Amino acid sequence: MPPSSLPAVQPPDGPEPVRPGRPWRPRRVLVMPSALEHPHGRAMLARAEALGLPVERLPSNRLPSPREADPRRAYAAAKATLVLTSAPPTKLRLQPIPPSADWRFDLAEGCPAHCQYCYLAGSLAGPPVTRAYANLEAILGNLTAYAGRGAVTSASRERAHEGTTFEASCYTDPLGIEHLTGSLSAAIRHFGAWDAPVQLRFTTKFAAVAPLLDLPHNRRTRIRFSVNPRAAARYEGGTDPLPARLAAMAEVARAGYPVGLTVAPILPVPDWEAAYAGLIRAAADALADVPDLDLTAELITHRFTPGSKAVLRGWYPGSDLPLDEAERVEKRTKFGSVKYVFPKLLMQAMRSHLTACLARDLPTARILYWT
Repeated sequence: MPPSSLPAVQPPDGPEPVRPGRPWRPRRVLVMPSALEHPHGRAMLARAEALGLPVERLPSNRLPSPREADPRRAYAAAKATLVLTSAPPTKLRLQPIPPSADWRFDLAEGCPAHCQYCYLAGSLAGPPVTRAYANLEAILGNLTAYAGRGAVTSASRERAHEGTTFEASCYTDPLGIEHLTGSLSAAIRHFGAWDAPVQLRFTTKFAAVAPLLDLPHNRRTRIRFSVNPRAAARYEGGTDPLPARLAAMAEVARAGYPVGLTVAPILPVPDWEAAYAGLIRAAADALADVPDLDLTAELITHRFTPGSKAVLRGWYPGSDLPLDEAERVEKRTKFGSVKYVFPKLLMQAMRSHLTACLARDLPTARILYWT
């Protein structure tokens, strides 16, 4: 669909006021002995205590068994728990993360949000607590060995100017826990001072960007905001509303950060064409007065695996998220596992529509990939 054939649009639900989100306050903070061996771990503990959060120092580096026998209560308790620990040695062996970035590294694992389509479901072992890593100096120092290597941006003619890219939001939303950890600010400073063609990347559904605005980022951090129209965003419990995310994106862009739209997960909600057109228009309005805008877009359709479906049905038994295999196409990964994606014709229609909306309303945005 060419841009000229798209009708003028307004966000279909009308304007929504920007409301500041409430920062996450875990009901339980567990501190492992290994965390206190590191200055950053002690600093995170001090943050938790300054906020008056209930802190429990564990006698060992083992996570205690869930107190609740009922699976739903155990899930709720885990999602309200922050664990201060150290990243195991396996975390220092980085893995490629196509199509987003050359490498992924983890400042934390787990997320306080309650997204009914959560991509972490079925991927992480144990209860869904949020683990923040204390050995930050080792995590950041380890990245040097991977600079100049990689097969996504480092090996791409189209994206080589991004340098070696490091994704920090694969297994967490680092901004959603930044007030408790300070890890994201430390990573941004690290990349800002790193005199090499490198880039830190992370995606967030939160809007508390004030601590990041004055950091010496040196334009080596791209902050992407995960966005969806309201009909799809209703599956994103515990996150900041779309207007707040878009306002935050404009704030960090005005502070000189490269920014990005992560439209995900794209869903065939009722009247989806108008819904996604309104979403792109709202983003364009938010960014209209930003000088020297460096904007990318990543377009990610919804998919699920048998394992993630089972976990999500247990976590959110009342959800109407569409997880019917009969309405999907089975796709096998290179490792032989199964995932379910939308049928080809629907995928083509979605891709055509969203790319046309971006071409019309955000023509300077570089679409990095569709998946």
